[in-house]
Amino acid sequence: MRLTVIAVGGLRSAPCKELCELYSRRLRAGQPLGPLSFKDVAERKAATPDKQREEESSRLLAAVPPGARIVVLDERGKNRDSRGFAAILGRWRDEGVRDTAFLIGGAEGHDADLRGKADLLLSFGALTWPHDLARAMVAEQLYRANCILSGHPYHRD
Repeated sequence: MRLTVIAVGGLRSAPCKELCELYSRRLRAGQPLGPLSFKDVAERKAATPDKQREEESSRLLAAVPPGARIVVLDERGKNRDSRGFAAILGRWRDEGVRDTAFLIGGAEGHDADLRGKADLLLSFGALTWPHDLARAMVAEQLYRANCILSGHPYHRD
């Protein structure tokens, strides 16, 4: 299953970029999950926060591969443990899902229409995370899920 992290704005932090590249290298095709790639969509200021959410959400959706499952990272999402997250991805893989897209919004978040199109609303807890770090966290959790699904000892209970 191909995995794509699609985020508003560019990756600015060199350490976060290195982490994203590390987990992308580890998630190669032919494993339970992978390969992993990253896409950025433009961040442009709009007249109002609502308009900004709407425009960014539209750009995120336009970047999703056709037929992909959509995972929206959102504070309103469900907080899952790593095994539960891996189980969802494993089920999708077993169902023959070819692509899964993980969407990270801008500072104003996602609009209701985008959240409504999500196959999974996922939260990394009640804390607010920098967008660069959120990308690295998604990449690490995807690698962890891959290890869980393949029986690799990276994840310990």
